[in-house]
Amino acid sequence: MQEAAIDLSLNTKNVFLSALRFAMSIDTLKSSPEIAHELKTSAQEQVEFMLAGDEEVRLLVSEEETKSVVRLGISNVTSTLLDRLSSLLLLLPECPEFDVLTTLYDMEWLCKVLPRMELMKDLVFKWADISSEILLIVENCKLDSRIMGVKVKLVEVTGKVLEAVGYGIVIVPSRSRACLLKMWLPFIRRLKTLVDAEGTESGYRMDEDLCEFIEGSMVSLVLTLPSKDQAEVFGEWMRGIGLEGVKFPDLSEAFEVWCYRSKSAKRRLLERCDRLASENVSL
Repeated sequence: MQEAAIDLSLNTKNVFLSALRFAMSIDTLKSSPEIAHELKTSAQEQVEFMLAGDEEVRLLVSEEETKSVVRLGISNVTSTLLDRLSSLLLLLPECPEFDVLTTLYDMEWLCKVLPRMELMKDLVFKWADISSEILLIVENCKLDSRIMGVKVKLVEVTGKVLEAVGYGIVIVPSRSRACLLKMWLPFIRRLKTLVDAEGTESGYRMDEDLCEFIEGSMVSLVLTLPSKDQAEVFGEWMRGIGLEGVKFPDLSEAFEVWCYRSKSAKRRLLERCDRLASENVSL
């Protein structure tokens, strides 16, 4: 009976790890792309199902072997994303935006399952590392009209990362939090303006739910930053409103909090200076 239980547990582990590897394209079939895509989609669904309803799997995710597979998968997906984004700069006759979108959908799937495995921090740190490279590529790409869908999906994935950082799901050093916000804020604002200008005919849009989601994440994130970094973010935000008339995202709530805290801090500093001056006089 005990041997049977061990065999069952081992089988569950083997199935789960195999599904993970296919879901993150660590293992791929040497057959047609369509079949490989179908297998990856099926594996992703299997991973979600096992995480939701299998007690053994919930224990497996804490094992180092499982964490190693997931981290390898994250590295694989992010490197694939950079490679496919770089191909956009080659100005090929047929823009490979579909391949980039496929990888971004994989990223989006990771954002869904990694919190259940308590491994979202690995993706957040990786995303922070490659953000500058991603933005350098997409902002230098000459195919703006053809990769609008890629840019919108990038914003959706970034929103998931900002949410994890802003709401404390993943603890990130203040410098990294500030860099994430300062890098992505101008890009997201410009994209929103561009999408709105093209109207519904373009087929791409940043809907109201997405915009509210990003605004909420940014407000929460900026409130976690040191005062100096907050001031820089608010300065950039207000320049956008003044020079370009871009009101998105609305950071006024966070700005009011910052003003109140700054005023209170200044008042406390002045009170302390007055107290010290009085003490010196009395001596």
